[in-house]
Amino acid sequence: MTVRLTLLCAAAPVQREVRFGDTPLDERALRQTREVAGLLPVAAIWYTAPSRRCTQTARALGQDDAAVEPVLRDLDMGSWQDRTLTEVAAGDGAGLTAWMSDPQAAPHGGESVAQLCHRIAAWLDDLPEDAGRVTAVVEQAVARAAVVRALNAPERSFWQVDVPPLSSVQLTCRNGRWNLRMGAVSTERSGGDG
Repeated sequence: MTVRLTLLCAAAPVQREVRFGDTPLDERALRQTREVAGLLPVAAIWYTAPSRRCTQTARALGQDDAAVEPVLRDLDMGSWQDRTLTEVAAGDGAGLTAWMSDPQAAPHGGESVAQLCHRIAAWLDDLPEDAGRVTAVVEQAVARAAVVRALNAPERSFWQVDVPPLSSVQLTCRNGRWNLRMGAVSTERSGGDG
């Protein structure tokens, strides 16, 4: 059996600055989410991370019954929680630099990138082989960690994976081997004959 996993990055509200923390979605983000609902592959199993942003995204996709999966929670930001990137850079610039360059670093007292990568790798590897098609609404950090696991990439490559809000990551697993699956561009035209 092959597991076909789609990780959908949660929608994001309009923010002036990047903030470490969970923020509710605004109407624009909810509208954008509803617009992509029909573009996702059909899945037998739906999960969502426990954040408001992820659960609101799942509901906007019509997945009110998505199972909340605590393991898919965002990176624990410790003392940086609810602070802006500018505030953290001003108050702990050396810590921010260490955190973004050393996957083992956790100057905020929360979770390191390496710990997140291990947590997500364990969740991926524990998915049953007969799970079939699975979709999970996750935070961007979780999607990054999943790509690192699928590629068996070094944890320091975490920051080199860009996953914007409402983007999806397609992974497949067969016999314990994860693969990143890229989507094909459709060559079919809609409407008209020319």
